[in-house]
Amino acid sequence: MTPIFDKSRLPSRHVTEGPTRAPQRSYFYAMGLTEEEIHRPWIGVATCWNEAAPCNITLNRQAQAVKVGVKEAGGTPREFTTITVTDGIAMGHEGMRSSLASRDAIADTVELTMRGHCYDALVGLAGCDKSLPGMMMAMVRLNVPSVFIYGGSILPGRLNGQDVTVQDVFEAVGKHQAGTLSDAELAILERVACPGAGACGAQYTANTMACVSEAMGLALLNSSGAPAPYESRDHYGRTSGQAVMRLIETNIRARDIVTRKSLENAARVVACTGGSTNAALHLPAIAHEAGIDFDLFDITDIMRDTPWFFDLRPGGRYVAKDLFEVGGVPVVLKELRKLGLLHEDCITASARTLGEELDEIRGEADGRVIYPAATPLTQTGGVVGLRGNLAPDGAIVKVAGMSPEEQVFTGPARVFECKEDAFEAVRKRAYEAGDVIVIRNEGPAGGPGMREMLATTAAISGQGMGKKVALITDGRFSGATRGFCVGHVGPEAAHGGPIALVRDGDLITIDAISGELSVALSQDDLATRRTSWSGPRPTQYATGAIWKFACLVGGARWGAVTHPGAKAEKHVYMDL
Repeated sequence: MTPIFDKSRLPSRHVTEGPTRAPQRSYFYAMGLTEEEIHRPWIGVATCWNEAAPCNITLNRQAQAVKVGVKEAGGTPREFTTITVTDGIAMGHEGMRSSLASRDAIADTVELTMRGHCYDALVGLAGCDKSLPGMMMAMVRLNVPSVFIYGGSILPGRLNGQDVTVQDVFEAVGKHQAGTLSDAELAILERVACPGAGACGAQYTANTMACVSEAMGLALLNSSGAPAPYESRDHYGRTSGQAVMRLIETNIRARDIVTRKSLENAARVVACTGGSTNAALHLPAIAHEAGIDFDLFDITDIMRDTPWFFDLRPGGRYVAKDLFEVGGVPVVLKELRKLGLLHEDCITASARTLGEELDEIRGEADGRVIYPAATPLTQTGGVVGLRGNLAPDGAIVKVAGMSPEEQVFTGPARVFECKEDAFEAVRKRAYEAGDVIVIRNEGPAGGPGMREMLATTAAISGQGMGKKVALITDGRFSGATRGFCVGHVGPEAAHGGPIALVRDGDLITIDAISGELSVALSQDDLATRRTSWSGPRPTQYATGAIWKFACLVGGARWGAVTHPGAKAEKHVYMDL
């Protein structure tokens, strides 16, 4: 039986109830709504649909299934879209400066749409790297009943009997530059690597954040697993639409779900799956929207004592479809539970606790894609935090798939002032085995935009040098990055961090086992260099959205956020 909802405390009453709202209701009748539909709860169904990339192309269709579920459970769905900047398209050129800024723009535009139209709850669908955290940030910022849905991963391509992904194409560019891959071979690979709709198909940023959505409780368990082309995804859309109506009925809001404990669960999942280092940027940003202190070091402390038992690319062998076929994120969570590493009392989007949900999961680790947590690939999570005189505010490195011997590196600095300079040097092989490549002025403010370095790291790997050099940057890395690559170095160069003072030849040590990132300079040496530092490197962005982002953005350690967060708020949207 469809429940009867009291709208006297819901935001939509401001546009649907009483004689003074007759003008608004006239608009609703113009769109074919009935009187009964107008007086039901109003549910925003937000998608990041666009035609920029395969990551987002199915979101519109999946949204229709959500709307069916909302209607079945007694609500009135209102679909709207927001932007997406897809990293795979923006990679390797000026477009990447728009990527991180788009995360906050997504959160801002969803917030503004919800506020302006007085929607009572939110179901958000997203398919690409920044759109997932952006949508979740909006949910927590508004603190409305919310359910998140991932659009699903792409299926792997096939070439010469092997699964291939877009990561193989990026690395093939390096092989082509090195002369070990022909024009024809590259042309064939680019045509088969991405066979249809969906986000990049391994444990890169999108799939990492999809796993986070389940572990944190904003998404229904197993809803992120089915690949985007599977029409079975519509089932999860429909049930998510029904679920958000239960959340309204029980007054369970986003901040009831996103708590310190649920964030810790999410960090555990990033660690045990060898997930993207970008999660260490996005989890603090989501926490910020809830007023919770949860920074890079909180995440890396959790990762230090979480085993890695999930054999997905780029650190492992398998792709996202393989995870779905062996039980998905719920099985991963069950393995963490066996080790006592999970907060089971966290409430989820189902209106039940995580423990109650896991009690009904029958799947077990298959020993191939998901190893038993008691016999992991490594005892430490696939992502490690670093700190030292080169990174007082920390840095992060992904070590999934690396041996202990590969996790310690000392070498002379080879300094580049931007990503383009570094890529050109790599293209020309103007670096040596043993170098530590330093790319600075790529932080959130200094880039601006904290660009990813995938084109450079993939070229290095393609040249067969991935294990012979290391790379550090105040920028970011793609979830597809391989090799000893340290990102998020803070403070960034534009904020006067020590990375701004490094010179060619300085001896840099990276030790992922002890958690050290240091340069062989004393504090006096650094202080002397600071007196001759000329200040932040000027950028060509003096106006517009990217300039605005650079002016507002904070450090990567705290999520590169652009507003004061929940601690400064003076009202809660749902209670106005």
